[in-house]
Amino acid sequence: MNPYLFGYLAAAIIGLSAVALTRKNPVHAVLLMIVMFFHLAVLYLGLGAEFLAAVQIIVYAGAIMVLFLFVVMVLNIKEEIESERFTGGWPLGVSLAAGLFLLLIILTGKVLPGQQGVYTAQVIASQTDTKALGVLLYTQYIFPFELASLILLVAVVGAIVLAKKKLR
Repeated sequence: MNPYLFGYLAAAIIGLSAVALTRKNPVHAVLLMIVMFFHLAVLYLGLGAEFLAAVQIIVYAGAIMVLFLFVVMVLNIKEEIESERFTGGWPLGVSLAAGLFLLLIILTGKVLPGQQGVYTAQVIASQTDTKALGVLLYTQYIFPFELASLILLVAVVGAIVLAKKKLR
């Protein structure tokens, strides 16, 4: 991947995320997140992960962001826009985030490069990235996968129960 393209995509993803967090209008924040998800999909394409790029577009930019937009449209946006967005604690939050970022950079330098897995670029090229992901997910990581699906099922049932109580 071209390093200039990678640098642009990384800066755009970080910048769009930061700008989305600071928007007062929730609709604008969701639209900025959609643009960020498209940049992330292009990054996946450049890294050779076509399946992840397709999933990024279909699932996140498509389904989840449409759901977010629907929820935001149901809420009372006028009240949200007129309220005070940031209180006096934001300098502490920014300094904590910067400290965590520096800690992450320091730890990443000590942890990486680490062990190489069995899936090198040549193995993935001989298969497809979808097949390699599926084999790894449904063999070695089947328990965490099933655990995540169970947690999502509990969340959906909980949301239905909460929604039913409000309708009565």
